[in-house]
Amino acid sequence: MRLKDKRIIVTGSTTGIGEAIARRCVAEGGRVLIHGLENDLGQKVVADLKQSSALHIDDLADADAPARIVAAAAKAFGKIDAIVNNAAWIVRSNLETTDSALFDRAMAINVRAPMLMIRSAISHLKATRGCVLNIGSINGYCGEGNQLAYSVSKGALITLTRNLADALGADQVRINQLNLGWVLSPNEYALKIKEGLSPDWPDHPPKAFAPSGRIMSPENIAAASVYWLSDESRPVSGSVLEIEQYPVIGRNPIK
Repeated sequence: MRLKDKRIIVTGSTTGIGEAIARRCVAEGGRVLIHGLENDLGQKVVADLKQSSALHIDDLADADAPARIVAAAAKAFGKIDAIVNNAAWIVRSNLETTDSALFDRAMAINVRAPMLMIRSAISHLKATRGCVLNIGSINGYCGEGNQLAYSVSKGALITLTRNLADALGADQVRINQLNLGWVLSPNEYALKIKEGLSPDWPDHPPKAFAPSGRIMSPENIAAASVYWLSDESRPVSGSVLEIEQYPVIGRNPIK
């Protein structure tokens, strides 16, 4: 029970990676605020997790949403030990298609919301000597041509993590980040089908991107998250770790 009695907010946890993290947190003894946009999906998760969870539906594009989410967690649990800033808007865009509205929305959800989550919860995190785990992407280092706004936002999240880890270290509040590679979430599966791949595409992923022959699962990410949310990782802060099946720096891609 590595997270026994920890009260944790996981944004974007009605499905996919966030849901897997939330379920693993409860399995490790924690209680979790489930957050997302889909009330029906959220209700299903909460029904499974029962008294170990609470549900709050809100849109992180709204600048006031983080404060409401934090208030809901404090009301449900009485304290907040950790935040997992997992929710993100994964949007395809390039230089031609990235207008100001698209760019601003990507930054609002992917960068502004995590910052405001921490800002809204900072008194709770100081009181519990808590931590934050930001879920980023290896696209934050450069990204793909068709993910301009998303990649820029994930690059900004890296800076946010390191900046706040430095600023909040004396308060015993830790901020770390996982930069994810390719993960087979329900949304990723549906996106690839929409882009023209066959229904069995996960069974034969390109070796260049999945040398192991399989794509990482949300459960892989959840397992990795537990260490960073637990006191086992104390006092480490400001770390940005790639969760990928090949080296990002100096890589020689498999053909």
